[in-house]
Amino acid sequence: MPLARPAPLRREIESAFPERPFTVVFWDGSELPATGGEGPTFTVRSPQAVAHALRAPGQLGLGRAYVSGELAVDDIDGVIALLDSWKPPPVDATTRLRLTVAAIRAMGLTRPPKPPRSELVPKGTRHSRERDARAVRHHYDVSNEFFTLFLDESMTYSCAFFSRDDSSLEAAQRAKLDLTAEKLAIGSGDRVLDIGCGWGSFAITAAERGAEEVLGVTLSEPQARLARERVAAAGFADRVQIAVVDYRDLTGTYDAIASIGMVEHVGAENIDLYAERVAGLLTPEGRLLNHGITRLRHTDPEAGPFSERYVFPDADPVHLSRVLLALERAGLRTLHVEEYGDDYAETLRHWARRLDENLERATSLAGEERLRVWRLYLRAARNGFEIGFTSIYQVLCSLASAGATSRP
Repeated sequence: MPLARPAPLRREIESAFPERPFTVVFWDGSELPATGGEGPTFTVRSPQAVAHALRAPGQLGLGRAYVSGELAVDDIDGVIALLDSWKPPPVDATTRLRLTVAAIRAMGLTRPPKPPRSELVPKGTRHSRERDARAVRHHYDVSNEFFTLFLDESMTYSCAFFSRDDSSLEAAQRAKLDLTAEKLAIGSGDRVLDIGCGWGSFAITAAERGAEEVLGVTLSEPQARLARERVAAAGFADRVQIAVVDYRDLTGTYDAIASIGMVEHVGAENIDLYAERVAGLLTPEGRLLNHGITRLRHTDPEAGPFSERYVFPDADPVHLSRVLLALERAGLRTLHVEEYGDDYAETLRHWARRLDENLERATSLAGEERLRVWRLYLRAARNGFEIGFTSIYQVLCSLASAGATSRP
């Protein structure tokens, strides 16, 4: 780029952060080494990376530079660990101005870059039916084949229970599906609802347990198509239906309802409505199992703009206490609560490794931008469980009026 000079920026970074557990390499080959000799390396491949950071200072600008490929990292796990542990010195107004001026000089005469193509800016009312459907499509409609590259053979896109069977990802997912069916006491003649059914793994499990009718619902049409194919291949097309339906539009009554990996996308403003709708779909003796990610610390902020624009727009895990309150307000009685945070960390570790083993095919399916997002997302999500930012709980409920007292 004309007049683009990284040297002033390199000097200002060195002055502002005299202790640096990371290395920065610039597009002209110059380098700002880590002061400790270790840590991840950030490669600023062009002035466009600096322009992204100037256009949207903070997480979003750096995220755009990374997704576009203008900012590269040699060790994603190392970067995540750095963000958790490094306490940079405070940057006063004068230092911030000097860094900004140096960044402008480094950028040179270049037009502000457009956001990466894979960025989604949510529009419309948050958690409206239309906006929720767009958010789901953004996350899931990468292609069904893309998910086959890292999920187990059952295509279960939720926490596997390694604490019950750690012999393989497939075995741990089977353990989760079986335990969920056992908690719901699914048996012959039952009508079962699977909210957020994914590619049909639990719907098929319910049919295997003898359920007479199973309805699985999702907001992704490509996901629903493959789920129907999987149901038919398992021989349950006469008993299992897969539909593209919003949970707010469900009708009928069911003996067992599983909501797996869906409640975290309902939103704090809709959690009471969600609980009321689900409770209203239960038969008097029916059971609900709510399986979802929650935030743990009440002092932690919500997900930042990178996740909002690139990973899962409008995802809003609420605290377990808020989920339980909503279920109680809806007339449900909590029978059993179980936590699986360590299991999800291990699940994500398996998924990240499997995706890395299929990078060439994954890139051809999703494109380089989306693949960068997914490689970072799987590791950052795992880290969230490891550091106690998030966890995941199964909550088993029945209608309070039923007077159920049994526990799994």
